[in-house]
Amino acid sequence: MIFSFTATSVGKFLCTFLISMAPIIELRGGLPYGIAQGLDYPLALMAAILGNMVPVPFIIVYIRHIFAWLRKRSSWWDEKIARLEKKAHLKGRIVHKYSAIGLCILVAIPLPGTGAWTGALVAALLDMRLKNAIPSIFLGVCIAAGIMTAVTTGIIHIL
Repeated sequence: MIFSFTATSVGKFLCTFLISMAPIIELRGGLPYGIAQGLDYPLALMAAILGNMVPVPFIIVYIRHIFAWLRKRSSWWDEKIARLEKKAHLKGRIVHKYSAIGLCILVAIPLPGTGAWTGALVAALLDMRLKNAIPSIFLGVCIAAGIMTAVTTGIIHIL
């Protein structure tokens, strides 16, 4: 018999945590994965929320430096970053208008192009302070987790 790390609760927790850290997938993919793997709901929620929040302060603090460094390296990066910044500024209009509440709403909506990574990028581009951005993003992640838990458990019960 072959032992699988993901067969343990620790393995399921860690995989849920790591999936939730990934851009685009984030909590919207990590939480359903953890629940589908049989991880208890509170553990799945904790792993997904923590995993989704880990990159946030690093994005807010370092993304502009990383973008500047990449732009110096190649015009290809410059084009990609310009497109990404344009999308972030478009999504950032609600954040600019409503500040912390707008950032929370942007992160809370569990749709493609929203989430903690996008919220952190928008916060960085709008020069929001970490002490204002982190709580808003965290609350948005918690709301998204509640929505995703309801959707995931609803689908599991239907099946």
